[in-house]
Amino acid sequence: MSIQRRQFMTAAAGAAGIGLAGCLSDDDRGGTPDINGETLTLTTTTSTYATGLLDELNAPFEDRYGVSVDAVPEGTGAALEHARNGDADVVMVHARTLEDEFLEAGYGVNRRDLMFNDFVIVGESDDPAGIASEDDATAAFEEIADTESTFVSRGDNSGTHTKEREIWDEAGLSDDGFGEWYLDGGGGMGETLNTANMEGAYTLADRGTFLDMREEIDLEIHVEGPVEGGPELLRNPYGIVAVNPAVHENVNYDLAMAYIGYVTSLEGQEIIEEYRSNDEQLFFPEALSEDSNFQQYVPEGWESDSDG
Repeated sequence: MSIQRRQFMTAAAGAAGIGLAGCLSDDDRGGTPDINGETLTLTTTTSTYATGLLDELNAPFEDRYGVSVDAVPEGTGAALEHARNGDADVVMVHARTLEDEFLEAGYGVNRRDLMFNDFVIVGESDDPAGIASEDDATAAFEEIADTESTFVSRGDNSGTHTKEREIWDEAGLSDDGFGEWYLDGGGGMGETLNTANMEGAYTLADRGTFLDMREEIDLEIHVEGPVEGGPELLRNPYGIVAVNPAVHENVNYDLAMAYIGYVTSLEGQEIIEEYRSNDEQLFFPEALSEDSNFQQYVPEGWESDSDG
């Protein structure tokens, strides 16, 4: 079953309120005395940066408050590691298990769902492993391994690499024991897709980056994700988290919360909804919904110390 794309209210951009922490006010797009001229450091995934989404999303925020956003693109693991070290104010990532570890360790606060797309399994058109008829990502990976068809991995502890390892685990396989057909790309999503293209290989890609690069490479989708009716295992949710100022006093927490308020506001979510590359929608907003879930997010497995 296809993902039910959440609907959110469409209102005039000028009426879109930004839920800010503290007492920030709009000063006719000239910034405010409190934050004017400051820089927000955002560590984020390569997919949000390389697709151009962040340029579109950040410009109105920078213009309104007279600030700049320094977006540092890297894999989710590296993005969270920089935040752990106090080298970021806010993180935008897409690996829930890694996010949970970050939150459980106390490094992140005020996490919000932001948007989603999905992962797809792509490869050359002749499909040597014969996976094009599969609607099961795990079975597709098993076929790739059984036929020893070339596969390129991100290999970088990114959100995509984390999902890849999850699928191999579901298939009862380990990337540690694979043969020469399994290539460790060790780079970003764009680099991995280019390597797969040159090698005539399969890879796991986020839909947004693949669609953005589709005209530049000779690869096609063989196994769809849930956006187009594929398995839920390939769902790719993105979250945004402020770095905890109680752990790192140097972080710009007020500006981080202003940014989180903006990207999850009507205006920010509408920008995500309307952003296109090659006439394709790359991301789907998830912060606002007509049937919102008001339950506070808690990482899976957390238990309260209280008796109730």
